Amino acid sequence: MKKHLFLNLVTISLLVITVSCGQNSSTINYGTVGMSGDSLANATEKMHAYVDSGKLSGISTLVMKDGQLVYRDMYGFADIENQIPVDKGTIFRIFSMTKPVTAVALMTLYEEGRFKLDDPVSDYIPEFKGALVFTPGESSFTLEPQENEMTIRHLLTHTSGIPYGWDQNAYVDSLYRVHDVSGWDSATIGDKIKLLAGLPLKSQPGTRWEYGLSIDVAGYLVEVFSGIPFDQYLKTRVFDPLKMDDTGFSVPEEKHERLSTLYYKQGNADLTEASEFGDRFKEPATVFSGGGGLVSTMGDYLNFCSMMLNGGELNGERVLQESTVKLIMSDQLPKNAFYRGSGYGLAGAVNLESGEYSWAGMASTNFWINPENKMIIITMTQLLPSDHSYAHLFKELVMGAVL
Repeated sequence: MKKHLFLNLVTISLLVITVSCGQNSSTINYGTVGMSGDSLANATEKMHAYVDSGKLSGISTLVMKDGQLVYRDMYGFADIENQIPVDKGTIFRIFSMTKPVTAVALMTLYEEGRFKLDDPVSDYIPEFKGALVFTPGESSFTLEPQENEMTIRHLLTHTSGIPYGWDQNAYVDSLYRVHDVSGWDSATIGDKIKLLAGLPLKSQPGTRWEYGLSIDVAGYLVEVFSGIPFDQYLKTRVFDPLKMDDTGFSVPEEKHERLSTLYYKQGNADLTEASEFGDRFKEPATVFSGGGGLVSTMGDYLNFCSMMLNGGELNGERVLQESTVKLIMSDQLPKNAFYRGSGYGLAGAVNLESGEYSWAGMASTNFWINPENKMIIITMTQLLPSDHSYAHLFKELVMGAVL
């Protein structure tokens, strides 16, 4: 009873916030931004139902349109046991939403002329020179030379032939698991990448889209090109200019209470803490995973998305040139590779009709940047295994609210 009373009080307060979150005024006239307030209220009700039914512990959602924050809602708990509500300061593990951030960092070096997208990776990480490709036969397999050498563009589009090691029926993936290259327990990201480079590729570069550790390799390239540890480079070139003060590879001790608990749910079972991650993000990181290592807040990630939507600039701070942002957010797939009937840019999916750029994280976080409607949608919770159904419903309802 106490929990439900608390949530009802939170609901009331957040409904007020939802209709009074304009950046320059105390109320939102939804008609002026071309959106239906009734439809957004429906979205709020649907999202709260996920928490009330025990499917999610807590949820944070926002919508920015035409540069104005038109919707922001926080509901439920970041920590159920200690009754800590989700709020603006809640820190989330964003996992693979790290990937677009890594792409931006690498492309700042592209603008400096440090590399071309079609340069072979082995030019800069010699351990990849001569990497062989696993080629299955009728009863056995062979290791064949690369027909077209793996490039940096291949890394950023997941067409490098580097998997994650998740496929339980694939030989190359089994090697990844045996050598633990998918884990974060190496001494440094460089050690991990050099170990990875000694394993065969799963497919010929440029021929197949397969999710994997490619963006971790891209993150290491940032260190190679800049001579600066990846975490420091991100802070200097991305986080500080965008005032992403709560984003990083770990949470400092003074912010530990703000880190949301990560929950696990299987079927109709109750939410339980995902203990396998424990306090990993409360300890200083040694492997700076460009593919999935960051934590962030809704506000920080909104700043990142706003910079992208604004063509590389935010509040007078330019991170990238507009042409480079367009490159990131446009289809870059090799002509023979396919991604789920859609396009794929640099470290993110691209809707070929609207130009919308998006990606998601393993703990069920999501973002969409829609240039056509000048809109950003972000949803965050902390749930394993990944379940993005709530986020796609929210996005559907929000897009339905556009007049």
